[in-house]
Amino acid sequence: MVNQQLTSKKDIGFTHEDFAALLDKYDYHFSPGDVVAGTVFNMEPRGALIDIGAKTAAYIPIQEMSINRVDDPSEVLQADETREFFILTDENEDGQLTLSIRRIEYMRAWERVRQLQQEDATVRSNVFATNRGGALVRIEGLRGFIPGSHISAREAKEDLVGEDLPLKFLEVDEERNRLVLSHRRALVERKMNGLEVGQVVVGSVRGIKPYGAFIDIGGVSGLLHISEISHDHIDTPHSVFNVNDELKVMIIDLDAERGRISLSTKQLEPEPGDMLKNRDLVFEKADEMAEKYRRKLLAEAEGVTLEEEEIPTASEEEEVVVEEETTASEEEEVVVEEETTASEEEEVVVEEETTATESTEAVAVETTLTEEVDATEEE
Repeated sequence: MVNQQLTSKKDIGFTHEDFAALLDKYDYHFSPGDVVAGTVFNMEPRGALIDIGAKTAAYIPIQEMSINRVDDPSEVLQADETREFFILTDENEDGQLTLSIRRIEYMRAWERVRQLQQEDATVRSNVFATNRGGALVRIEGLRGFIPGSHISAREAKEDLVGEDLPLKFLEVDEERNRLVLSHRRALVERKMNGLEVGQVVVGSVRGIKPYGAFIDIGGVSGLLHISEISHDHIDTPHSVFNVNDELKVMIIDLDAERGRISLSTKQLEPEPGDMLKNRDLVFEKADEMAEKYRRKLLAEAEGVTLEEEEIPTASEEEEVVVEEETTASEEEEVVVEEETTASEEEEVVVEEETTATESTEAVAVETTLTEEVDATEEE
């Protein structure tokens, strides 16, 4: 019996050491950062074992199964499923590698948002939280941030949770893990399709700051800067406007890239200071003054400088009327002077005729007297 056992060992000729050496010879070298194919062969409550061809099965914890929240491994993986995995860490003391699907999705998501930014695409996302600075959304599984200054909504930002918003990309930085978006820019771009510089629009005062007033024009907000309210000096916009005031304003600049609309009432004033003295007149003359502004812009674009009289203000137009009336009066005076001169000329003619008559009569008298004297002398 002993001899048979010795004989069997001798006949095998392949020890455990030989088998380990053979495994080492054909074993692949895996490094963190590699993307490899693997097959799920055992599901666990908080993870799964994956065969990637290494000596020991690799492990993927539940928190690395997706870029999104996962409560159960079966939501992502199925037994015997083969797919790509990212090697997250090197072998531990048991020779086991840690894998990740989340990291692959993360890399591909950043690649996708960079592409969307380059295309200047508008995306939609649901607000899942807000904080003091703004609102939080998810784009391609990545957490994105909307600054408060780039939220254009009538309701408070706390009430935006659950709202689906159109968004534009402001910053995409994978290294700093910064994904910043703008709701305002998306709305402004859509609204800008129907707006143009020099256009008069009706809006309401949404907010007042020391530097100007924010005017809501059809769901988007434009800035009426303090310097564009009136030609006259203004200490603070609060002295001119109240929240919810309805105004006529003119668009003087559209910046789609920054999502900004600049407005003016100053350019609509018929007279400097009318926005402070007679606001109703400004609104009444708004379209007329806007037309003059557009003509001025067109002339500047064509390299032509319009003379002041070509685009007169309301006061200048009144002066022109007065001048025309004065000219008409002067023309009447000239006519009167001409008639007077004609009358004087007629008087001169009459005087000359009178003088001629008197001269004739004098000659006749002289002749008669001479004849009488001669007759007397003859006698």
